[in-house]
Parts: sequence; structure tokens; C-alpha cells
Amino acid sequence: MSQNYTLRYAAHPEDVKQYDTQRLRKEFLISNLMKKGEINMVYSLYDRFVTGGAVPTTKQLTLKPFEELKAKYFLERRELGIINVGNTGSVTIDGKVYKMKYKEALYVGRGAKKIVFKSNNKAKPALFYFNSAPAHKAYPTKLVTLEDADIVHLGSLKTSNDRQINKLLVNSIVETCQLQMGMTELKEGSVWNTMPAHSHNRRMEVYFYFEVPKGQAVAHFMGQPQETRHIWLQNNEAVISPSWSIHAGAGTSNYIFIWGMAGENLDYGDMDGVKIPDLR
Repeated sequence: MSQNYTLRYAAHPEDVKQYDTQRLRKEFLISNLMKKGEINMVYSLYDRFVTGGAVPTTKQLTLKPFEELKAKYFLERRELGIINVGNTGSVTIDGKVYKMKYKEALYVGRGAKKIVFKSNNKAKPALFYFNSAPAHKAYPTKLVTLEDADIVHLGSLKTSNDRQINKLLVNSIVETCQLQMGMTELKEGSVWNTMPAHSHNRRMEVYFYFEVPKGQAVAHFMGQPQETRHIWLQNNEAVISPSWSIHAGAGTSNYIFIWGMAGENLDYGDMDGVKIPDLR
């Protein structure tokens, strides 16, 4: 089994203003998450958030701790959220099997010792996207389907942001310490997400873009509202969004993205809004 990780440091917004394209991508873009037969992760010092992908094929993959965690097992002091963005598979938590279909989510509480990823069909593997954050308490593991989700419709075709927000691992659905995850689907003809833009100093966020059609891309906008930057993302890539940064995007086609958050506030509506004409 191959498991890889990289470490990312936090950055001051005044420093980020000086980054060129290469440096901006190096610090915030997360690529190569979905590689067959591997688990790949980025450990960010923003809220000590882990972003990862697991693609089991001929062999199942077991999630293990890495050096910086200083832990006997991955969830010794953490919680975990998983969303399957590929074909059907399963995640086994300490011997209990949870079958996961496309777009289904699984919350795993602190203290679970063995997490194993498996695909039903090695030729058409599951693609397990996951986020993890430190946890102070153990909450029960829970499978969440789209039927269980808290669904919100926002935007309109007129403003190119007609979208459905599927709140999956949020405090109205499942108990968590600080981790929250959900999935936003842009309707055909709409490309803008998270607009009007906002930031929230109480938590950081990571966006994972998928179902981006071949030959298309998404421009993700970040930075302080009066000093924004953009990063172009391809299918199955993610981007780290610090608490001081806006997080919005526009694609050359419609797409789906997963948002994962960690911080001190579980209120989904906790946002510091920015009026569109005030963006720079």
C-alpha cells in the first residue's frame, strides 16, 4: 500500500499579496489526490486540517497516522469525514462495514482505530475524498445519504449561480466536534459558486472540485475581499481557504464541489458577507 502526505504552513495575508502564480499554487492548491492504489493527503497548519483521497483498486487501503500527528492511530485525537465521489465501495471502521455509493458521506468519530477503504470493482474504483480535524470528544460514526441531507436551493440562472447545497456532515444532521462537510451542485448553465462572496474568521475551509468536464476548468477566487487572487483548478483538485480569505469560483462549465470546514463555530450561517461591487 502507498500512503503519501505533504505539510503546508499557514501564511499571513500581507505575505500572500506578494505571491506570484507559482507560489500561490504551491501553498494553496492540492493536486494528485485521486491516484489509483494510493492514499494521498495534505496536512495544513490552518486548524491542523487534513485533506485526502483514497482510491483502492486491487487491494484495500488502510488509513495510518503520519509523523506529524504523533499518534498511535489516525483518529486517536481526530474526527473524519468521507464522501465517495466515485463508484460504489465500502469503508470498514473497526470491523464494521459501511457501504458507500456515489455522493454518500460517512462521519467517523474520535477513537476509531482501523479505517479501511475498499472498492467493489477494481476496474471502476470508488474515489474516497476525506477531511479530518482535531476532536475533543468521541461522537458516533454515522452514514449520511443524499436522502438524509439538509438541502438548500440558492441563486438563479439569471445570475449564473443556480445551485443545490447538500449539507451532509453538519450539526443539523450529525454530531461533530468541529468538522463540517457538504456538497454544492451547480445546475446546467450556472457556473458561479459562493457568490456573493464571504469570509469567516471563526473557521477555515477547503474546496474540492469534481465532475469538472474534460477540457474545462474552474477559476477559484481567494484572498482578502479588497485584494483577491485566483487559482485555476482541474477535475479532482482542491484548494485551501484560510479564514481571512473569500472562497468563490466560476467554471467554464457547471461542476460539483465539496466544502469542508473546521474551526470554533458550527453555525453554517456564520459568514462575513462582502457586497459584489466591493470586491477588488
